[in-house]
Amino acid sequence: MAMKIYNDLNHNPYLSICLGFFDGVHQGHKVVLKNTVNLAQQNGLSSAVVTFKEHPLCYLQNRTPQYILSLEDRLSLIEQQGIDYAYVLDFDENIADALAYDYLKDFLVKYLSPKFITTGFNHYFGANKQGDANFLRAYQNDFGYRFFEIPPITFNNTLISSSKIRQLIQDGCTENIPNLLGGHFYIKGRVITGKRIGRTLSYPTANIRYPENIIKPHNGVYAVVVELDKQKYNGMSNLGTRPTVSGRELLLETHIFDFNENIYDKDIKIYFCKKIRNETKFASLPELKSQLVKDEAAIREYFTTNKI
Repeated sequence: MAMKIYNDLNHNPYLSICLGFFDGVHQGHKVVLKNTVNLAQQNGLSSAVVTFKEHPLCYLQNRTPQYILSLEDRLSLIEQQGIDYAYVLDFDENIADALAYDYLKDFLVKYLSPKFITTGFNHYFGANKQGDANFLRAYQNDFGYRFFEIPPITFNNTLISSSKIRQLIQDGCTENIPNLLGGHFYIKGRVITGKRIGRTLSYPTANIRYPENIIKPHNGVYAVVVELDKQKYNGMSNLGTRPTVSGRELLLETHIFDFNENIYDKDIKIYFCKKIRNETKFASLPELKSQLVKDEAAIREYFTTNKI
């Protein structure tokens, strides 16, 4: 059964629920989600996520979103963990100003009457972050639920967190991400018409504008895998402003290896596998082409031992 998505709380009692924003739906998040689903299945209940369309800090600190995943993809991955319902709420003044006790009583308990609540160890809610794991544990008997706190999940002594993954993306360390995220960081976009300069260098590219609300890797050249029409191809991408040709707009230009089809206006998905070098301004187009040949050789060699 497909996960049902609601934008407001409704009367849907006796659930196993979890709380969180779940940006990236990383390996730590999946433990929270799986615990929620397992408790529901073991007790003949349905499971639900209570989350927000935008991160609370966007409202509280007027921040511009920089997400690992779009809302659409976040919900898709949550659904893949077996969750039955997703409550995707607006983080507004009513929620922002609610004390932790009032949020628990007047929002969660009033509508969902949860039998089980699961959160990560570092989940907070309520005005001034009054609500945390200890708070939820303290009110179990008062409101008739059992609380489960998921401890820190680590890989090679590194805490798996959305903040850590975002930092790796910004630093261009994309090869270190799959062990934390559960897969390679990717973006999606529609192929647009460019200036066709790559074609004159024997390196035609599929160009997409970088999504505004998705965190950006460090500008440079990357080994990538391109997903198009459910097929995957190896390739190389340049993320940047193309200083050699006096570009200004941030673009992701991708040369797909061993591929020669017209894909303008098609949607593609690009997985960032490994950064090869920083974006560079070259003195001439022949000098740029010479470097592209070297980049291609390095990336093809990389893919002989690394496959996704």
